[in-house]
Amino acid sequence: MDSRDSKVTVNFIQAIIDQDKKTNKYGGKVHLRFPPEPNGYLHIGHAKSICLNFGIAAQNGGLCNLRFDDTNPSKEDVEYIDSIIKDVRWLGFDWEDRLFYASDYFEKMYDYAVGLIRAGEAYVCDLSPEEIRKYRGTFQEPGKESPYRKRSREENLNLFQGMRAGEFADGSRVLRAKIDMTSPNLNMRDPILYRILRATHHRTGDQWCIYPLYDYAHPLEDYYEGITHSICTLEFEDHRPLYDWVLNALHLPNPPRQIEFARLNLTNTVLSKRKLRQLVEEDYVTGWDDPRMPTISGLRRRGYTPESIRNFCDRIGISKTNSVVDIRFLEHCIREDLNLRAPRVMGVLHPLKLVISNYPEEMVEEMEAENNPEDPDAGTRQIPFSRNLYIEREDFCIDPPKKYFRLAPGFEVRLKNAYIIKCDGFVRDEKTGEIKEVHCSYDPETRSGRPASQRKIKGTLHWVSAAHALKAEVRLYDYLLLDQIEGGEEDEGDEDFVKQLNPNPLEVLSDCLVEPSLAGAAQGSRYQFMRQGYFYVDPDSLPDKLVFNLIVSLRDTWGKILKDNEDRKSYSQIP
Repeated sequence: MDSRDSKVTVNFIQAIIDQDKKTNKYGGKVHLRFPPEPNGYLHIGHAKSICLNFGIAAQNGGLCNLRFDDTNPSKEDVEYIDSIIKDVRWLGFDWEDRLFYASDYFEKMYDYAVGLIRAGEAYVCDLSPEEIRKYRGTFQEPGKESPYRKRSREENLNLFQGMRAGEFADGSRVLRAKIDMTSPNLNMRDPILYRILRATHHRTGDQWCIYPLYDYAHPLEDYYEGITHSICTLEFEDHRPLYDWVLNALHLPNPPRQIEFARLNLTNTVLSKRKLRQLVEEDYVTGWDDPRMPTISGLRRRGYTPESIRNFCDRIGISKTNSVVDIRFLEHCIREDLNLRAPRVMGVLHPLKLVISNYPEEMVEEMEAENNPEDPDAGTRQIPFSRNLYIEREDFCIDPPKKYFRLAPGFEVRLKNAYIIKCDGFVRDEKTGEIKEVHCSYDPETRSGRPASQRKIKGTLHWVSAAHALKAEVRLYDYLLLDQIEGGEEDEGDEDFVKQLNPNPLEVLSDCLVEPSLAGAAQGSRYQFMRQGYFYVDPDSLPDKLVFNLIVSLRDTWGKILKDNEDRKSYSQIP
């Protein structure tokens, strides 16, 4: 998909851009960027930012860069870079030839830092990290100036050059901005601009042993690339004065403008990169692409489509206020998408044998079935029907409750695309007492398409032919978190969040049966299993071993909420 096809709702960010275009602030240009740190895999929260940045750029006939903020080599990896590039492309966006790295500008950033020292705007500080925190003060108490704050410009310049030359130990010295230790904004109390860190960088190797801090690098990267509007999540609002200070202290003309929006918080979901890394490293999941993970790669392996994610991000909108979006709305978006495109098939997850006693033993009929009633061009397929079938175990009940419309002794049901059958009896296992077989009789005049097939029967069951069905493994996924509300990307509290993890987020069914039309189903294909849900052919699937992931069940509780609240504008959690 071309990013110019993305729809972006008019919002406060667009209003700011419209005003800047009206005043010709940037010569009518709109240039944005998506700036991930390559220290983990992207998640659904990043998808919101990707869609926003590339979408607004496209909406305004502008450009959007992909830029890696690779200023902390101790936590970064080429694996993360490759995954991010793959994820952004999979979502449907293209940065053309505008792929950049913070490391592209390390020399320029160093030169600008030298300029700040010469202007008396920065100094080298020997306080330890603990002392710097202590000197910074609190929200109630002003900070205290470092004893090294009054060093001469010449001494600061020599020390900073020594830092670059590797003359000092890691953590022994930092370069700090000289701003205001009494500022009510703690970010402005002489923040650190550079630290000594001996770590091999994925692009510059061991060329550098000092690295800029994000708050210093970020505005300069934006300026170098000609960014007009630097869109960040709301936690960077208190960092905006520092963003502006860096650009103003260096007297850079027509600097970019930082704008903040509320990040995505999603119920029953972990959206902290630190916590997601913990889940991977401590083997709570099988990897970053585990279908239980809210990473884009995890959602992709689960079976989500890029179209459904883009639609979700467009519809939740952009605001300045933090809120929590109900995960059921994300599921609603994937259902809407797959309802139009996913072929219908029959799969039995918990098989129970059904014998049609009056059906000829050797006879096999081909039943015609629609591939997708929502798609007039989807056509039909043939499904074999025989005496011995399998139905869902839960579709039979010996002592049914009121308003039960499935199979029970003496009850009639329709077999989808086939006949009406009546339950005549059942067989128990002599040892366990479990139901082994259900015996039925069929009415040959009720085959689908014949006049007698119009007889009204409330219950319709899916089924597979015992002699023709294919074995399959089905993986049923549930939410990672038991609690409904979880903090987002910057939530550093709740160190025991693993206690909130769902102890049974995955159920593997090894003895499922699916109709024979799924023979050779390609990895990455999506299907609706009738009366069950939408399923994805996992990369583990082989020609002789089909493996399906549950994408989402058919039960659309959010769709009902939307129907009952047609005038509702918010997709936040409903109590």
